[in-house]
Amino acid sequence: MKRILVTNDDGVHSEGIKALAAAMKGLGDVIVVAPLAEASAIGHALTLRRPLRLETFSDNVYAVDGTPTDCVNIAITSVLRGMPDLVVSGINKGWNLGDDVTYSGTVSGAFEAALLGAPGIAVSLQNTGDGFDFSEAARGARVVAQSVLDKGIPARSFLNVNVPKGRTKGFKVTVQARRNHITKVDERIDPRGQRYFWIEEGQNEWEPHDRSDFQAVRDGYISVTPLQPDLTAHSVIPAVEGMLQEIESLPRRSA
Repeated sequence: MKRILVTNDDGVHSEGIKALAAAMKGLGDVIVVAPLAEASAIGHALTLRRPLRLETFSDNVYAVDGTPTDCVNIAITSVLRGMPDLVVSGINKGWNLGDDVTYSGTVSGAFEAALLGAPGIAVSLQNTGDGFDFSEAARGARVVAQSVLDKGIPARSFLNVNVPKGRTKGFKVTVQARRNHITKVDERIDPRGQRYFWIEEGQNEWEPHDRSDFQAVRDGYISVTPLQPDLTAHSVIPAVEGMLQEIESLPRRSA
């Protein structure tokens, strides 16, 4: 029987993770290990400066007082005591598109799976501000998970799945969108006259691209973007080599 690890960044009590775990049933044994509290926008953080606690809520449902990355590591070493056949992270309340994947705890759950040697899928649903119906996202997650279990994906890669609200038109394989990233920082004064700050979401001015994840979900499709941990800008290597060769050719100053 396949073993499927389910995690998220919205916390173990989130309706999204319950819908995702239910969707994975029938594909294998489902084990939930998720943050005890919400850990949104925490990225790929790993807790190193305090101890972590593992709490059991019910059969095969556990919580860690840490990040999604913590959860995947503790699940593998102390709950499963071995590698799962698949790690599925979500269903996140809000898309994780384009450049925003770097902030996402949901995406980082699947990212960590890829680093450790298991296939990973991150699943996120559009937030329209009027409640969440996870049924279509759960259905899409199950279809993608079944395909990954049957056919596999290349080592050190994972899939980022984004689902628009309502009935979708199907699936599209996409690339990451780009946007004009301007973060809003709201500065305020507390009752004691000290400054404090709220960091709010950046502008969503997406660059046009026919095959982007943003375009796919805007057109009503489930976006499936293959990602990888390798952040090397391969196309920039020749420019950097030329820059360093030019520096090396300059006369060295004596000490």
